[in-house]
Amino acid sequence: MTVPLRHFLVGLALLGGALLVGIGLIVDAVPGLGGLVHVHLFLVGWVCVTIMGAMTQFVPVWSGTTLHSRGLASAQLALVGGGLIGFAAALALGRLPWLAGFGAVMLVGFWTFVYNVGRTLATVDGFDVTERHFAVALGFFVLLTGLGVLLAVDLGSGFLAGLGISHAGVRGAHVTLAVFGAVLTTIYGALYQLGTMFTQTELHGVDHRLRAVEEVGHPVGVVALAAGRLVGATPLARVGAVLVLLAALGFGVVLARRLSEMRVERTPMHTRYAVVALALGAWVATAAPAWLRSPAAPEHALGGAGSAPLLLLGVVGFVIFGTLYHIVPFVVWVERYSDRLGFEAVPMIDDLYDDRLAAADGALLFAGTALLVTADLLAGASGTTLAGGAPGPALVGVSLVTLGVAVFAANAVSVIRRHSPGTLARVALGRFAPRRAVGEYADRADADDGADADDNCGEASP
Repeated sequence: MTVPLRHFLVGLALLGGALLVGIGLIVDAVPGLGGLVHVHLFLVGWVCVTIMGAMTQFVPVWSGTTLHSRGLASAQLALVGGGLIGFAAALALGRLPWLAGFGAVMLVGFWTFVYNVGRTLATVDGFDVTERHFAVALGFFVLLTGLGVLLAVDLGSGFLAGLGISHAGVRGAHVTLAVFGAVLTTIYGALYQLGTMFTQTELHGVDHRLRAVEEVGHPVGVVALAAGRLVGATPLARVGAVLVLLAALGFGVVLARRLSEMRVERTPMHTRYAVVALALGAWVATAAPAWLRSPAAPEHALGGAGSAPLLLLGVVGFVIFGTLYHIVPFVVWVERYSDRLGFEAVPMIDDLYDDRLAAADGALLFAGTALLVTADLLAGASGTTLAGGAPGPALVGVSLVTLGVAVFAANAVSVIRRHSPGTLARVALGRFAPRRAVGEYADRADADDGADADDNCGEASP
């Protein structure tokens, strides 16, 4: 259970770094290639590391199978995290020849993740819609990391020019496969499961037709858009862009319908998913004009003006925050309280976090995202970083998002600290935790076992 929690904690720490770099970019205080540092800390450090942790936990649960290797799940985090920190340092210091080595370390980490989850999925007979999306996403992870290493090598040597391939073309394909291929495909697949499970509804009527459009159109569109950008074929890229946009619009409608038919009490997760449905529609509206006009243009990597913050924060960010509001308490609850159910009073999963903090971080994140979208629209240009846009509103927006993330992190860490059977250091560092933390973990476990024994004796006594 600590493996996914460790991924989430590392991801949150790297997200904090990404947001601080974003603030530094606005005030011109980041050396070297700060924009690339910002993008990689956000997308690789937070989004992808969180996806790795979530898949490691929930693929076995959803698929009714066993994770292929817990050791590989721990190794993937060390490789990706260590490689990313070195990669970011090389970019900040301008040490471009170092990029290839650190990029290769990240590639090994991601391919370890793909192998581990792929072997796990291979034991399943007949994939459902979520498993199909995850399998496709794993393929995108392989492709995007390969292109990423090529870009890293080219920054240090310029060898792509000798192959007749432009750096901008490879970068466009890399971004497409990362954001729309690996990340959005995973999100769509997860929300087909989570959106129905946690609203206690089922797909019906037009939902099935829209799902069919998304399930075919999205991956085909991503491949076409990436290929068109790679070779500079605008018509091919335009076809792919249209398919990706239609798939996003269809999925947004499916998600909105699930939330409108919800049969359970609203939680922070549902509120954030509602933001996702709205943001998907707004992203399509801002991206469509730019993509129909020039889908292969570098400045249109994520769409038009306002598209980047809508997609990266409004869609991807709010999905992750909403999902973590269930995953973190769920993992801790199963580890700490599931064996006690029926023997003593135990809290509900949603009782583990603070509702007031959840409301505060939601308001801060929403306001910050809205300001970043406004800043980008005022600037009249799309950016591939959260710090793009008009300096004033952008600085306030990133600051609000940073504060919202800090409040969320405090809430999540509090759940682990107060309810996890292991110490926070043990959860975060595993076998590398200080010896005292390991001893405290054992003491707490022994104390819990003793309390359980007393409770059970009490139940058996007259």
